[in-house]
Amino acid sequence: MRLSLLMLLFFLIMFISPSFSSPTCSTNNDTLLSSKLQAENLIRGLNLFPKHSMNIPKNVPHFVHGNIVEKKFTFPGFVDSGPSVEELGHHAGYYSLPHSKAARMFYFFFESRNNKDDPVVIWLTGGPGSGSEIALFYENGPFQFSKDNNLSLVWNQYGWDAASNIIFVDQPIGSGFSYTTDDSDIRYDEDGISNDLYDFLQAFLKEHPQFTKNDFYITGESYAGHYIPAFASRVHQGNKANEGIHINLKGFAIGNGNTNPEIQFKAYTDFALDNGLINKNEYEDLNKLIPPCQKAIEDCGTEGGDVCRISRINCFKIFYRIMDIAGDINQYDIRKKCGGGLCYDYSKMITFLNMKTVREALGVGDLEFVFLNDTVYNAMMDDVMKNLEVGIPALLEDGIKLLVYAGEYDFNCNWLGNLRWVDAMQWSGQKEFNSSPATPYLVDSEEAGTLKSHGPLAFLKVKEAGHMVPMDQPKAALQMLRDWMQGKLVRTRGGHNVSSI
Repeated sequence: MRLSLLMLLFFLIMFISPSFSSPTCSTNNDTLLSSKLQAENLIRGLNLFPKHSMNIPKNVPHFVHGNIVEKKFTFPGFVDSGPSVEELGHHAGYYSLPHSKAARMFYFFFESRNNKDDPVVIWLTGGPGSGSEIALFYENGPFQFSKDNNLSLVWNQYGWDAASNIIFVDQPIGSGFSYTTDDSDIRYDEDGISNDLYDFLQAFLKEHPQFTKNDFYITGESYAGHYIPAFASRVHQGNKANEGIHINLKGFAIGNGNTNPEIQFKAYTDFALDNGLINKNEYEDLNKLIPPCQKAIEDCGTEGGDVCRISRINCFKIFYRIMDIAGDINQYDIRKKCGGGLCYDYSKMITFLNMKTVREALGVGDLEFVFLNDTVYNAMMDDVMKNLEVGIPALLEDGIKLLVYAGEYDFNCNWLGNLRWVDAMQWSGQKEFNSSPATPYLVDSEEAGTLKSHGPLAFLKVKEAGHMVPMDQPKAALQMLRDWMQGKLVRTRGGHNVSSI
C-alpha cells in the first residue's frame, strides 16, 4: 500500500510539472527547487517520511538576563558613501520567547535616518521558512551589495529606514538566524506564529521603550500574506485586552501576498490568458481544473490536516500546467527567463552572511545562514490553502488601515487574484470600495501604478514590477510607504494621486 501510494505520488508530480516548483505565493527565495527535493518535500508533507529535525548550532549565542542578546553593529565591508553609520542606531540580536521551550528569534533593527519619531515598521518575509535578510539586502533595507564582484555594501537610497524605524525579523523560528534547541517550538499555524511575533514585539518594546509612542505598521510580502493578517489581529486583540505594552498599531500592508487561495487560484488562468502565457483553447481546458480545486479548498477549510495538503496538490495542477505551457519564464516576473535554479542570484548574501566576521558582528555564533529552512517549509504545508482574509474586516471596522499592493508582472501571487479577494471581502465599506474608480498613482509626475481606495482600504497595482516591488521599483515603493503611513493614498479632486520624493 505504501509503495503504491509513493508510486502514485511520483507519477502525479512528474505529470504535473518536470520542475515541480512551489507556487505558494512565497517570496522569491521559495523558488524552483529540484524535482527530487520537491517530490521528497511533498511525500514528507503527507507523513510518509518523517520531518527533518531542526539544525541546532553547536555554539549558540549566550543569553544575558536569560532572554535578551542585542548589540549595535556595523557590517564588515561597508562602504560609507552616505550618512555615517556610527551616527545611526543599527541593532541586531535575539529575544527568547516566553511561551516556547527554547526558541530564539533573531532580528535587525535600523533606526530612521530621518527622525526617530518616524513610525516603527516591521517586515515579514514569506517562504514559508525564509529569512528577512532577502528583503534587507535586495529590497528595502538600508544596504545593498555593490555592483562590483566583491562583498562590499553601499547605502540603499530608497531603503525604508529613510521613512521609518524598521525591524527585519527572521520568522517563523528556524528561518534565517532564528533557532531553537527543541523541535516542539516549530509553530505549525499562523496562530502560533502570530503569538511568537507578539511576544517578540513585547520584548522589543520593553528593551526600546522610547518607541512605544510611535505609530506601528506591519508589512511584508508573499507567504507573509498569511502571517500579516494573523499578526495584526493578535496585536489588536492584545491592545483591546490591555495585555502587556500597548502597541500603537495603525495599519498593515501585504505585498504580492498569498492570503485567500480560494479566490487567488481561480485568477491564474485569467492572468495567464491576459498576458499571453496560454491561448484560448488552453484556457478553456485549464478552467476544467478549477471546480475540483475549489471543492478541495472547501474540504480543507472544514477538515484541515492532510486534506489541506491534498487540496494543495489538486489546485497546483493549474499553476504547473500553465508553467509547462509558458516554458522557461520566471514565475515571479513574466518578463524574464528563469534559467533554472532559484531564478534570482542570492549567492552574495549567502556567502556574506556565512562569513566568520559577519557572524561575529551579529552575534549569531556558528549558526549557518540557510536560504530556505526545509523544516519550516514542510511544517507549514497544512496552512498553505487556508484563507487568512477572514480576520481582516474586523480590523478595518476598527479603523486599522490595510494596503494591498502587487507588481503587475508577478504570476505567482498576481495582482489580479489579489484585487479579486480584496473586492470580495465583506465589510461595511465594500460597496464603496468596489465602486471606487481606479486612478493613476503618480510619483514625481510619472505614473507608477493604479490605485483603488476607500476609507482604511487601499489597493495599488505597481507598474513595471514583479513579485518584489521594492526591488523592481524602489523609488515608488518608498513613496508608497510614506504616502500610506501619512494617509495620502487618497484621490485628489482631479482624480490623481500625486507624490514626490
